[in-house]
Parts: sequence; C-alpha cells; structure tokens
Amino acid sequence: MKAMVQDSYGPPAVLRLEEVERPVPGRGEVLVRVRAAGLDQGVWHLMAGMPYAVRAVSGLRRPRNRVRGMDVAGVVEAVGPDATRFRPGDEVYGNCSGSFAEYACAKEGALAPKPESLDFEQAAAVPVSGCTALGAVRDSGRVEAGRSVLVLGASGGVGSFAVQVAKAYGAHVTGVCSTAKTDLVRSLGADEVLDYTQEDPVDGSRRYDVILDIAGNRPISRLRRALTAGGTLAIVGGEGGGKWLGGNERQLGAMLLSPFVGHRLRAHGTLVRSRDLETLTELIEAGAVRPAVDRTYPLAEVPDAVARLRDGQVRGKLVIRL
Repeated sequence: MKAMVQDSYGPPAVLRLEEVERPVPGRGEVLVRVRAAGLDQGVWHLMAGMPYAVRAVSGLRRPRNRVRGMDVAGVVEAVGPDATRFRPGDEVYGNCSGSFAEYACAKEGALAPKPESLDFEQAAAVPVSGCTALGAVRDSGRVEAGRSVLVLGASGGVGSFAVQVAKAYGAHVTGVCSTAKTDLVRSLGADEVLDYTQEDPVDGSRRYDVILDIAGNRPISRLRRALTAGGTLAIVGGEGGGKWLGGNERQLGAMLLSPFVGHRLRAHGTLVRSRDLETLTELIEAGAVRPAVDRTYPLAEVPDAVARLRDGQVRGKLVIRL
C-alpha cells in the first residue's frame, strides 16, 4: 500500500511517499480502508520531534512509527481478535496511528460510526480537533448556559470546534482571530469576534467566565486579567516555549499556580474516545457543529499541506484525501 513515511525527524522534506506492507489488526483493533485523514499541529510535532519531550513517546533518535497521520475516516476492511463493535463495510471515523496511508489499524475504543450527514473528508476533520474542543469546553472549562466564553485561536482546527461546542452548550461566545479570518469565526456562530491585530482581547477591559487559550503563547498573568472572579482558564495545547517542553511549559505553569490563585487554571490535552466521538456526532447531526474544512490535498502532497499548516494561514482544518 502507499503511505507517507519518515525515517528521521525534521521539516516536511523528510516525508516521502513509499510502498509499505499493509498493517494487520491486533487484538481489539480494526483495519480501516482510509478515505480521508485530518491534519493538525500534533502531526507536525511528531514529524519534527519538537519539543524534545515528544521523542520520549515517539522515539528518541527517529520516529518509532514511520507512517504519519492520526485523524481517520474510512471503511472497515477487517477486524482483529476480540474486536466486536464493528464489522467489514462499516463507515467509521476516529483516531489511529498512521492514517496517511491507504490502510490503517485503529483501536475500537478510538472509533465511532461516521456521521451520516458528513462525507469522509468532512468526517476526517473532526476526531482530534473536535474531541479536544469538546473536552476543553465541557470538562476543563465546565461551560454551561449563560456563561461568557473567550476563545483565543478561534479560527484554527480546535478553535473552530470550540466556538460551536460552547454555543451548543448555551454560552455567550467571543472568538479571537486575525483580520482575514473574522468572517469565518462569525460564520461559526460566535456572538462577538475580536481582531487581535486591532485590539488586545485580554487587556482586562472585559472579563469572561471561561477563557480557552488554544495554541497560544500569552503569559498566564495576562490571561488572568480578563477572567471574572473564580473564572476558569484552560490552556489547550500551545506553541512557543523552549526546545524541551515547548508550549507545555505554560500548561505545567498553570497546574502549579492554580492552587494558589482565585481562578481555576487547567491544562487540557487531547484524548479521542468513542463516547466523545458519539457526542460530537449527536451535535453534528443536530446541526450544532460543522467541521470547517479549508482545503484538501492528495496523499502525495502531505509535505505541502504540513508546510501550509505551519505558515498560520489555515482557516479551520486541512484534510488529506485518499
């Protein structure tokens, strides 16, 4: 089968299209014929091996798994031992290791039936970003009806879902993005949109019950100025920082500081589970959430897609089609 692989860490140029053996599903896994695969910042971090902490999981000197890609949407081709939830022919979406390939193995617990109202390319945009946004809003942010929510990074993959999920939970949502993306964030349902190139959204002139800081780099002290008393700040991902921990430095700082201040400070990571995918499916089928797909690329152009992702101009999600 064709797959996008890498044998060393580095820029997109380390990726190449290669013929590799089709994987065999293990216990509790299914083999998926990949129809589309989502692209997010996590793919870049695993490709580049940055920050260095990533390599503790993915391989110290070189990637342990050669095939990139995590989001997947496709059709079940075969099932492994003890896999009982799906059968060949089922259309599924979810998370796996190595989705930039014609076939990929995924654990049943990280898959769900594909939403009927989405095509494969739209569905592939959902799992990692959608589950991250859902967890940030529902669990870390504890968002409920009537709350005021500020979403920093509202036009990105996670942010575009966070705006919609927070609205579905009944919040008053203010989205923050650059000038060129204000129309997108407004179309997602944000009650208000702030252009960070024109004003500082966390200068303290307005306060919010919940701030979701997605892939940001603002100091925690500045973000807290825009919180109401007892408000919640959720650090979701993050860029910048040093070579060892990268954006995780702010997440660690939030957890250490939280017990000593009058705000709830939370660090939120990514976990894709069947039950969260099913919750997202309910929101999607109800019309409350819709993936914002900026552009699709063929498998051979994954390096170009990764480069575009990193230049910061993407509106929503990029998807690889197979």
